[in-house]
Amino acid sequence: MNTNQLEQTAQAMVATGKGILAADQGASFVGKWLDSMGQPTSEDTLVQYRTMLFSTPQLSDHISGIILLGDVPEQHTAEGKPLLDLITRQTIMPGLSPSTGLQPLARAPGEVIPVGLDGLRERLTDFRERGFRFTKWRAPLKVGANLPTNYAADANTYTLGQFAALSQEAGLVPIVEPEVEILGEHDIARHFEVTEWFLRKVFQALYEQRVLLEGMILKTNMVVSGKDCPEQADVETVALQTLKCLSRTVPAAVPGIAFLSGGQSDYAATAHLNVMNAAGPHPWQLSFSYGRALQRAPMTAWAGRADQVSAGQDALYQTARLNGLATQGHCSEDDLQGLATS
Repeated sequence: MNTNQLEQTAQAMVATGKGILAADQGASFVGKWLDSMGQPTSEDTLVQYRTMLFSTPQLSDHISGIILLGDVPEQHTAEGKPLLDLITRQTIMPGLSPSTGLQPLARAPGEVIPVGLDGLRERLTDFRERGFRFTKWRAPLKVGANLPTNYAADANTYTLGQFAALSQEAGLVPIVEPEVEILGEHDIARHFEVTEWFLRKVFQALYEQRVLLEGMILKTNMVVSGKDCPEQADVETVALQTLKCLSRTVPAAVPGIAFLSGGQSDYAATAHLNVMNAAGPHPWQLSFSYGRALQRAPMTAWAGRADQVSAGQDALYQTARLNGLATQGHCSEDDLQGLATS
């Protein structure tokens, strides 16, 4: 394990003005979007969509890395070029999500655990040889009546620690993703309580499993009101409560926190990040690793049409640019208003 290389890669992933595009969604993600716009889907739709995203001109201005699914290295554009080459030739780092999904946690109704640790050491070595630079592992907890349980939290944090240790052993920077989900009627105080509790367990597990904190990135949720809570906390409250939670739980040795959007609107995810960075400096870089909050605009603009590729790419670039500004606390309200609020 080359610790210097891990640390340098982690720092580059959260470089000032840049973030990570979470593009580790499968065909169903694209299909649902196109169905909602009345567009048909085909076998080639996912490749066409990924081609549009990854070939966006100057995307590396604001995107340091892209998280992919394991099928991407085998896919090619209509012209026969490997999709992975579209990313690396822009000097964007490719990363991969090696989990094989979520399954119900035994004897824990309503709770899940990520799977895919079996054979992971060998797969990670292969990923590194193919040119991948980092990995990501998501472990979500639900908030509800008697949820989450201590059992589920401990089981999930163990998998996060094993994944992170194995990734670093293979020379890959792990993005550790503990998520307290936004779905539910809970208020922001409850979301804060569960997030603080979960993050404390996560870092204890990382310590016990000898993970190099300087060579990892934390990807976690912001502290927000539940999606169905009748009282939604405002932008300032979300930003300050998130910072308070992180200051209690995340060691300064961690180089960066790349937030997940977690069901927030494009506007909310960017506005919250912007206010947090405007309140800095902080011991860690505060960045983004958004999926839907970066892809909603380009997907809508592209809509599966060959004549709208440039429109989709422009939408992606502009959304990434605004989030790049938000990593510095420099995104204006006029800029924010241009984001989708759905």
